[in-house]
Amino acid sequence: MDSKTGGLSSDDKQRQAAAEIARRKVLLAYEQKEMNKAAEFIKKQDQASRSSDLLTSQTTLRSVRGQNSSSVLGTSATPVLRTVSNEEWKKYHTAWQDYYQKYYSEYYINAAKEYVAKQQVKAIREEAIKRDVEETYAGKTPAEIANSMSSEAEKQEAQSSFKAKIQERAMERAKKTSRRRKMIPILAGLAVALTILFLQYNRMIFAPIAAYVSPGDAPAEEITAVDPTVTLTKVSPDPRLIIPKLNVDVPLNFGVSLDGVMDAMNRGVAHYRISGASAYPGEVGNFVVMGHSAGDIYSGNQYKFIFSGLERLEAGDIMYVHYNSVRYTYKMVGSEIIWPTEVSKLIIDTDKPIMTLVTCWPLGTSRQRLLIHADQISPSTENAIAQEEVEETKEEIELPQNEDTLFDRIRKWFSGNN
Repeated sequence: MDSKTGGLSSDDKQRQAAAEIARRKVLLAYEQKEMNKAAEFIKKQDQASRSSDLLTSQTTLRSVRGQNSSSVLGTSATPVLRTVSNEEWKKYHTAWQDYYQKYYSEYYINAAKEYVAKQQVKAIREEAIKRDVEETYAGKTPAEIANSMSSEAEKQEAQSSFKAKIQERAMERAKKTSRRRKMIPILAGLAVALTILFLQYNRMIFAPIAAYVSPGDAPAEEITAVDPTVTLTKVSPDPRLIIPKLNVDVPLNFGVSLDGVMDAMNRGVAHYRISGASAYPGEVGNFVVMGHSAGDIYSGNQYKFIFSGLERLEAGDIMYVHYNSVRYTYKMVGSEIIWPTEVSKLIIDTDKPIMTLVTCWPLGTSRQRLLIHADQISPSTENAIAQEEVEETKEEIELPQNEDTLFDRIRKWFSGNN
């Protein structure tokens, strides 16, 4: 609607013209559809009867123009054609005109109401803004108003700049947070991997350190102060192995079976006896002592590193064994490295008392065994008795090893060999 003249605006006239064109197209399409149906019907009739001529077909086509499809074919086997009268066409056109007039009348009325409402809201807002401006700058000179507007513009610019900075910081934090979240699975996986590696291989780190620290429970100065001349007196009846150079003073467990050696090494070091190497201190033959060289740092065994420093021993170093209140003194004469299955290396043909210390090697592993050989130098070996033989085992045996690693325990747990 034109707000100045009150009549229809150009847009309204265009809409009305478009509606009229659409209405005509609908009518034309409807008529064409009906004519096509009638032509199809005539074609079928021609094929059935083969007696109608072209003039009759054209007359029939014109007579059924505008006819409803449902009325062309009757319920009987023979279709009935009828002619649509002018009155029916007028009613049809009048109904369409009434429909479009009613539809577009409601449409334009609603559009006019919406337009008027928007104009009213716009006028109210403009009035409110004008009133606020008048109240804000009432009684001020043009220069003051200009300065005030300049300060307002600066404030708005400052606010916009502040908001931009906040948004930029928020975006940066969001990006950092997103990166951190992406890194969490990687870091978690890395932490799990490092934890597993530490649980498995920590002994390879701490065993070399323990090799230079006193692994026993006695202070270094007490071990160093051992009097080598004392043999038959002033010795504790508790069996012990003392190595002053390594600050080792550890309980020595005698009377241990082959099956109990591992448990005995958790309580110190163990006397290991097999056929051909079953001597006790002071007896002719090989006196064999087993001990751990490495273990997990979180293990509760306080003797897991007791033999970690054996590789530091050199020929001539002195060791002591307390047995039956007698101190036996040994001097190192050599060393060798063997495989765990080379148990026969412990069977040495000798006519004097000797001692062999055995531990796992290299440090932190149980791949091979380090043997430290020593001769007894005190008390005198002239009256030494022969070793007591033990029954030879029929099973193949291996030399004892360090405590099981994490993977070894898991493997044994799955295989049921705990």
